[in-house]
Amino acid sequence: MKIQDIQAIQELLATPKKIVIIPHRGPDGDAMGSTLGLYHFLIKNNHQATVMAPNDFPNFLAWLPGSETVKIFEKDNENCTKILEEAELIFTLDFNAFHRTGEMMEHTLKKLTAPFIMIDHHQKPDDYAAYTYSDTSFGSTCEMVYNFISFLNKKEDIDKTIATCIYTGILTDSGSFRFPGTTGNTHRIIAELIDLGVENTQIPVLLFDNSSFSRLQLLGRALQNMKIFEEHKTSYTTLTQEELDSFNYVKGDTEGIVNYGLSIKDIVFTAIFIENKDEGIIKISFRSQGGFDVNQFARDHFNGGGHSNAAGGRSETSMEETVKKFEDLVTKLKL
Repeated sequence: MKIQDIQAIQELLATPKKIVIIPHRGPDGDAMGSTLGLYHFLIKNNHQATVMAPNDFPNFLAWLPGSETVKIFEKDNENCTKILEEAELIFTLDFNAFHRTGEMMEHTLKKLTAPFIMIDHHQKPDDYAAYTYSDTSFGSTCEMVYNFISFLNKKEDIDKTIATCIYTGILTDSGSFRFPGTTGNTHRIIAELIDLGVENTQIPVLLFDNSSFSRLQLLGRALQNMKIFEEHKTSYTTLTQEELDSFNYVKGDTEGIVNYGLSIKDIVFTAIFIENKDEGIIKISFRSQGGFDVNQFARDHFNGGGHSNAAGGRSETSMEETVKKFEDLVTKLKL
């Protein structure tokens, strides 16, 4: 981050302010960990901070400290809009374009006059922020939040609560430290967080070993639906709205299912297609290993984007048409 930007932000934060912190729509562990970690840091420094998520976050993140304070824009539009309009400073974390908050919140954000600060690790950031900390080499936004606090010469403010939030985001977005963005410095930060009291043996249990029986049944259905293109080293699976409903789907139940497609020998590219009839879309997650860039694939074909090895997209056609398009594209790939 530029020294002059750090100095300007230090001046902004020198006096108490009304601050809103926003994650992307459909917030995951890194989005919630980074926003709540920053929230606790700002509260500690006498600011009036609010985390405002575009929509609900998954139940398996509800144990995060401060999660009960999070405002949901989709549920309380009028009050949330008022808070945004009164904000003196707005942080956007783990996304770099307003459209990632959804159409309704995007419309509101575009009208605001308060300065924005972006902290994000995705490619091709938009230029809405007065101050930008954007670096695709990081495996998580939480690791960047740790650095951001250090840049402000406030590292001593990182206590167990802040450390717990940051640890959670690093753990989830690194694929439990398996993804390419995990570096030696990532592990050094993790060691410091553990030394601050983070319960590193308990957090994975809360995140990954707390499934309902219906969620496991949904996973089973997704695995039954999986198809393999051996010649093209690709797999994919689908979940229709009917299947989601039949297994009592709740938000977060499909988290991580896409990764099973990469656990198959010789598969380097996988996807999951999830029908959402309320929004009239097919939500898509892409994963790859090695050099195949799913970010570019998602941008080129499915109105999405993300990272080189993990990206998302969407389709407004039927499940059948969406899958057919994907299959046609796959047959032209040389992986």
